[in-house]
Amino acid sequence: MKTQILNVNFSLQRIVRNSFTFVGLYHISTIQMKFGTKVIHAGIKPDPSTGAIMTPIYQTSTYVQAAPGEHKGYEYARTQNPTREVLEKNLAALENGVDAICFGSGLAAMDSVLKLLNPGDEVIATDDLYGGSYRIMTKVFGKYGIKFQFAGISNMETLDALITSKTRMIWIETPTNPMLNIIDIKAVCEHVKGKNILVCVDNTFASPYLQNPLDLGADIVVHSATKYLGGHSDVIHGAVITKTHELADQLHFLQNAVGAIPGPQDCFLVLRGIKTLHIRVERACHNAAVIADYLLDHKKISKVYYPGHTTHPGHEIAKTQMRMFGGMLSFDLVGNSETNARKILSGTHYFSLAESLGGVESLIGHPASMTHGSIPREERMKVGLTDSLIRLSVGIEDVEDLIEDLEQALAKV
Repeated sequence: MKTQILNVNFSLQRIVRNSFTFVGLYHISTIQMKFGTKVIHAGIKPDPSTGAIMTPIYQTSTYVQAAPGEHKGYEYARTQNPTREVLEKNLAALENGVDAICFGSGLAAMDSVLKLLNPGDEVIATDDLYGGSYRIMTKVFGKYGIKFQFAGISNMETLDALITSKTRMIWIETPTNPMLNIIDIKAVCEHVKGKNILVCVDNTFASPYLQNPLDLGADIVVHSATKYLGGHSDVIHGAVITKTHELADQLHFLQNAVGAIPGPQDCFLVLRGIKTLHIRVERACHNAAVIADYLLDHKKISKVYYPGHTTHPGHEIAKTQMRMFGGMLSFDLVGNSETNARKILSGTHYFSLAESLGGVESLIGHPASMTHGSIPREERMKVGLTDSLIRLSVGIEDVEDLIEDLEQALAKV
């Protein structure tokens, strides 16, 4: 069956039930605001020295002190930067967390989260996940004595069978990349409550506009802010948002100690992108729903992976934990021909063949050779990631043009 469109109602209690306190230079009050207001105002105040409405880019490496230890809250730009701090406050508000910590990329953010672990610890991760996440787990942290188990954790029986006394973290992508599987975040969190296991959710595919894992019980949310948060394919950036100050303190320590920070201009670009996050994502979701329905009826398509379809196994869970179904979808061709897939990948005009996702422009990609090329083929095939699978990041163009583009490309095979 085709897409079930969700009614986006921002009076929903779960969006506005929390109040947020922003302290320091930028905001000293407790305020309640809806999402579309948060992206513009949360953690942000006009520059006190000039009145500039846009947060300035503080392009400096150090700060002058009146005397040793006497300063205005800033000592060295690896440790603190005013532009970065404004972005961190804004991100914390969007995810309903207590704090956010920014990094030079999504993988740098993930790297610091995994550094919360110790040798001998075990991690359970979704078996369908970004190739770079698989690579950093297996090729980097695996050699330091941390064990990773990859499995479909859509049911609690599977999860139970994997949990041991050494399990310290569950790593979730939902929707997953690129098969668009849905994991019940609340069910996982409730299942491991009290077991000294951190639940971390990579929320890149959904963005804070569609899904807030901390509200569902997660401890940590990770974003490749390169994607929907930045939204314009012009910045590399990562972020972590935490439920507790204890976790935030540990991650701020790692941010400073390791130094994988973003520059102030990168932070400015993400702040600028966030201001239109809700508008962009809503349009992308609408376009994706129309395109998913079009592909579902196409005689050359064997399967469409999109949680908005009522036949998707995770559809009901997605309805519960997401506000819309996202701008990402994947599809396979009749006959599973990689040759035909490559013709389509090279035959579109508005869908640009490129890695990444979440920008204003539509992208088309081949996970097997691009974003997931670092995962062994036998592991990819286990989750259905075939050599003919095509992934779409649907942008905000006119959807009629996007469908015409796909139609002319499909006509070539």
